[in-house]
Amino acid sequence: MERLNYQHLYYFWNVAREESITRACEKLHLAQPTISGQLAVFEQAIGKKLFHKSGRKLVLTDTGRVVFHYAEEIFSLGRELNNTLKGRPTGAGLRLVVGISDALPKLAVYRLIEPAFNIPEGVQVLCYEDKADRLLAEMSLHSVDLVLSDSPLTPSGGTKAFTHLLGESSITVFGTTRLASVYRPDFPRSLTGAPFLLPTSNTALRRSLDQWFDSEGISPSIRAEIEDSALIKTFGSGGTGLFVAPTSIEAEVQRQYAVEAIGRIDTVHERFYAITMRRKLKHPAVTAILDNARENLFF
Repeated sequence: MERLNYQHLYYFWNVAREESITRACEKLHLAQPTISGQLAVFEQAIGKKLFHKSGRKLVLTDTGRVVFHYAEEIFSLGRELNNTLKGRPTGAGLRLVVGISDALPKLAVYRLIEPAFNIPEGVQVLCYEDKADRLLAEMSLHSVDLVLSDSPLTPSGGTKAFTHLLGESSITVFGTTRLASVYRPDFPRSLTGAPFLLPTSNTALRRSLDQWFDSEGISPSIRAEIEDSALIKTFGSGGTGLFVAPTSIEAEVQRQYAVEAIGRIDTVHERFYAITMRRKLKHPAVTAILDNARENLFF
């Protein structure tokens, strides 16, 4: 059986974390030719490039990301072993890497992930936010365990993964007290000409909203299109315009952003999906997230 050179893996891991051979050398107190030479030997043994240059930074290739994911696990276990042998608390537990679509409301994401922290085994959660397609690419490289998204996986995506519908919620229109006093009467007819903060057109919610506006003959004044859902609420709390969020987190939105509910749109729904690489779920934290969402979170 071929044996992995863990010293080479350790050098690679440090360079990947620092995104620079020079900084890795400073951290490890080694000469640059030593690290560069050992990396070259490691790449030759693997048979593929692990890095490519982007300006002054070293960026991981697809193969490099896979190797880095395993290196993180290996050296995390090494730290736990060292702590165990020295009688120190290890903090050992399961590790869950969650990719979060930037279109999802952060309050809803928190409520989705929260049950993972209550499982008996204990879990360390790592959250990454990005475009859904990039997160799915990372999951195909086994760098992400679970992707939370506002849309299901499309057959043309090319990723062999499975989509689990967590639930859906109608949406509520929110605004500051000043805006609520103007636009709450005669809702939803009052929304014509109302200043609105909307998600960008590449999101499922925006497409549903556009269809609803058209069907109701409502023409809002779009003040801004914002990709990040938390940023929309921040702008909205400052009085820039009205915004929407799931009715299921209505109370939390009002409390956290000091806004008022203006009216509900019961025919527009925001859906929440979990995407995994396996149909049959084995990770207890993932199972807890899916079961709790289906039973308790949405309506």
